[in-house]
Amino acid sequence: MLFDLLLPMRCPARGIRAILVLLVLSAAPAMAQVNWRMTTEYPQSNISGIGLTSFADRVAARTNGFVTVANAFDNELKINSGEMPRAALDGRIAGGDAFAGALSGLDPVLGLSTLPFLVQSVDLARAANLRARPLYEKALAARGLKLLYVTIWPATGLWSDHALEGADALPKLNLRAYDANSGEVMRAAGANAQFLPMDAALAGLREHRLNAFLTSGDGGAGRKLWDFLPYFTAINYAMPVSIAFVRSDAFAELSEPMQREVLTAAAETEQSQFALLANRTAENYARMRKNGVTIVEPAPPSLVATLRSAATSTITAWEAQAGTDAAAIVAWARQQ
Repeated sequence: MLFDLLLPMRCPARGIRAILVLLVLSAAPAMAQVNWRMTTEYPQSNISGIGLTSFADRVAARTNGFVTVANAFDNELKINSGEMPRAALDGRIAGGDAFAGALSGLDPVLGLSTLPFLVQSVDLARAANLRARPLYEKALAARGLKLLYVTIWPATGLWSDHALEGADALPKLNLRAYDANSGEVMRAAGANAQFLPMDAALAGLREHRLNAFLTSGDGGAGRKLWDFLPYFTAINYAMPVSIAFVRSDAFAELSEPMQREVLTAAAETEQSQFALLANRTAENYARMRKNGVTIVEPAPPSLVATLRSAATSTITAWEAQAGTDAAAIVAWARQQ
């Protein structure tokens, strides 16, 4: 035991943390180890899956295995993003990484990151979400959930089975939108659009009921959308986020030192997720081209102009529902 304690002293800060964790555990021998079951509806190779894997590794390391995370990927548990809060409160999972747009039914503020054409750069997306984070935390806490970390996704585009040469292509699209707001925008622009969870959308694609997807290169590449939709138009619609959370009472059951370690692991995960964005779009585009996807960048001006015009009323309605604090973030982002 002494050797185990002395070994980490090669790195003093890490060694001190390890000793403190061991002392906490030895002072409470009756406490059982904690295992959290967490889930995402996306594959492990997707940015959401990478985040959960990273978080699990960091939590186990920081708590010396006292807290572990068992992850389920690719909708293995048949719990989509919108269903995750209820599944957590019912005890089927401890938490998960949910696409934020699908959570907007809980509180409109959770749909902030999917508002169209609000942010057009990684740095602005990060700044906007830092401003919104207290609102996200409050919305989840009101429903018994603890925010862990936020993942920013690469920019959203349109996958389709044919080239989109302009605004007149929109009425020909039977399109999967990724939240209620994007569904409204796409319908206002002339497309036949509906908000569908990923599993239902993939079924619609296989059954040829859909010929277009609103999602990022990351989301599409992870699902190999190129098998059905070999065109990607980079409209830079939004840079949405997913939110990792755990049930509040599961977090509260941990001792304060363990809570601090878990939150540190979450903060480190959020930072590493942000670092992924630097090369993520280029990596996705390379993979997409390798699999025969034609990437249209920049998008046809008439297509983008029509979508921007169609978005106006949806954003106005969202601001009224989300409240003044959320609307202030939108106003700030527009000025950048």
